[in-house]
Amino acid sequence: MTTYTLAGGCFWCLDAVFRRLRGVESVMSGYVGGAASDAKYYTVATGKTGHAEAVQVTFDDTAIPSATILDIFFLIHDPTTKNRQGTDVGSQYRSAMFYADDTQKHEFEAAIERAQAHWDNPIVTELMPLEAFYEAEAEHQDYFANNPGNGYCSVVIEPKIVKARQAYSKWFQEDVNDE
Repeated sequence: MTTYTLAGGCFWCLDAVFRRLRGVESVMSGYVGGAASDAKYYTVATGKTGHAEAVQVTFDDTAIPSATILDIFFLIHDPTTKNRQGTDVGSQYRSAMFYADDTQKHEFEAAIERAQAHWDNPIVTELMPLEAFYEAEAEHQDYFANNPGNGYCSVVIEPKIVKARQAYSKWFQEDVNDE
């Protein structure tokens, strides 16, 4: 199993897409990249902790290529905007990749290079060593599935799932109910 720690805006969006992929064992929403050890939703939301909302995606790289996980990551968020995704603004919504070792660092660098071909503006995704990852509160895990009536889910998250499914349909599980 391989685990990537990725930040690309609201963790609810990344969580919702990655949970639907074949070969993904688990997705954990959390906080990473900051100095504060008391990373909690409302403190991170202030933008003062230095943490980003992120997910840890654990997957079987014999079932889904690691490059596919990373290419989907760059498809479902805008890596060219610093400290924002859509209307979510602040360093907690930055695009960042946190590597566990040199192998991951090189994989992430290659993914950034591949992704740049799809974006007119320069990619500003941060590449940082993984230090501490703090698991988000239970209500933030699998948020999309647990809050189907939430407007953010239908307006922001659902289009990302649709976009990823259209581009990477062979990697999506058939038995996940998105609607």
